[in-house]
Order: sequence, then structure tokens, then C-alpha cells
Amino acid sequence: MIEINKERLVIQAVTGEISHPSAKTSPYRIGPDGMPRAFPSVGSICYNVKIGDLVNAFQADHVEPGVSIKNKEKSSGSADFNLGLNFLACIGNPAKVITGDAKGDKGFVTGKHGGIEHILVHFGQRTLEKLTIGDKIQIKACGVGLEAPDFPGVKIMNIDPDLLEKIDPIPDGNKIKVPVTHLIPAKIMGSGLGNDNAQIGDYDIQYFDKKAVAEYHLDTIRFGDLVAIIDADNTWGRIYLEGAVTIGVIVHSTCVTAGHGPGVTCIMTSSQGLIEPVITPDANLVKWLTVEDNTQF
Repeated sequence: MIEINKERLVIQAVTGEISHPSAKTSPYRIGPDGMPRAFPSVGSICYNVKIGDLVNAFQADHVEPGVSIKNKEKSSGSADFNLGLNFLACIGNPAKVITGDAKGDKGFVTGKHGGIEHILVHFGQRTLEKLTIGDKIQIKACGVGLEAPDFPGVKIMNIDPDLLEKIDPIPDGNKIKVPVTHLIPAKIMGSGLGNDNAQIGDYDIQYFDKKAVAEYHLDTIRFGDLVAIIDADNTWGRIYLEGAVTIGVIVHSTCVTAGHGPGVTCIMTSSQGLIEPVITPDANLVKWLTVEDNTQF
């Protein structure tokens, strides 16, 4: 395991409430094939969409597994409390229900979804059945500022240090070996490119080229998979850069809108290519984080 600065990280409480599903005036989304489709999308409590499921297994567009939360408290001045939630919460952070019938039940963060600015949280099935839209979730946010001092050419973000230790990236000379399920070429990355940081949200893998889907086995991607994006740098925003490598977690489903697809939240990136992805079929959050019913993982 690489050495990390775990003891120096701040742990803060952040909260959000379960969001209602949203819709526009027209329910249809027009795909690049010109066909209109009406599918469920972001927000809510998804009772049957969970980490470990295939991202293309549902009639859906941008659907988020588990529970979607957002901070809806009124912000003051230039502050944005929801962006505070989205910046500080990290994948793997413990979460607890603090209102409603499921009060006290525990889960964990599985991703960040940009645009809608949701944090996604996994709970056991019994908890899901007790939750209601508007219930508040509190997260022990920890991970911002996480570093591996011996690897200054690798930037780490959006991940709980305890989860990183469970994933167990291995030092190999001046590189770090990280388990992943898929290698994704930067040429098929879409929505989210051009943002000036990768500390909030995600960006999307496009699914519209059938040859690319077959070549890179995109039809086997699951919610919670760790994937490597080759020739992609997320150090100071999301860009194409030959030789760079980015590791991310799959956070939302496939999409029908042009330029969109399964979302990836970055957890590790190197502009110098100092990350070596190792294909590992079970490199999914369910391997390292579990919650059964109301017990903490």
C-alpha cells in the first residue's frame, strides 16, 4: 500500500436531502439518431438500481443508483451549500439517515453527478423501503487534501482514505498500480470535458459508436466499477493529454442524449502517466464496501 497523509485530513459533517425526480416540459430526450425517448432520469430513491448492476440494464437516462441527495438549504452571500456538499463528500464516506423512519440507518457514498450536482448514496434494501423523499442524510466527509507524498506526480481526489486503503494501490518504482475493470480511451469521453476542476461531479463515456462499445467491452460496465481513462488528465480539469492516465468510479447509467453516457467520477490522475492500470474483473465498490440492511459497512 502506498503511504498517504490520512492523519492530516479533516473530517466534517455535510448533509443533503433526498431529491425528487425531475422532468422538463417535454418528457422526450432526442438521441443522436434523431429518435425521441421517454425514460426515468436523475433523482429519487432507486429501489432496484444499485452498485454492481450493469449501467445499460435499464430503460433509463442518467439514472443514479441508490439514493440521490442535494443540499437545499438557502445559501448566503457567494456561498453555495450544495456545492459544499458536492466538494467535500467523497466516494466511500460513511453516511447516516438523520430524519424519518430510517433514522440511524447507515450507508456510504458511491459517486458525484455533475450538472444536477447530486451526491449518490448506497443503503441496504430494508433502509430503502423506509426512506422518503425529503429525508436528510448526513455524511462524514473526509478525503479532500488526500495525498501520496512519495508520488507527487499522482493527484488523488474524491475518495475516502479508508476506501483507498482497501483498494490497496501498489507502488512499483515511480508508478502506482491500480485495479480496474476496463480501459477507456479518452477519445470517447464526452459531457463534462472542459471543466476547470474534477473535484465536483463527473464526465461521461459515450456509447454511440458500436465498434468502440465492442472493442472496449463497454456493455459490461457496472455501477461502482473502477475504470482507467487512457490519455486523460484530470489534475486541473478534464482534458485530453497523451500519456496521462485517470482512474475513476462509474456513478450513473447510460444515456440517450448526444455526448452523454455512463458517468465517471475521478479518484486518481497523473498527467505524467504514473498510474499503471491492472485489469481486475471484480474491481467494483461492492468488493470493498458492503452494507446489509441497517448495519454499518
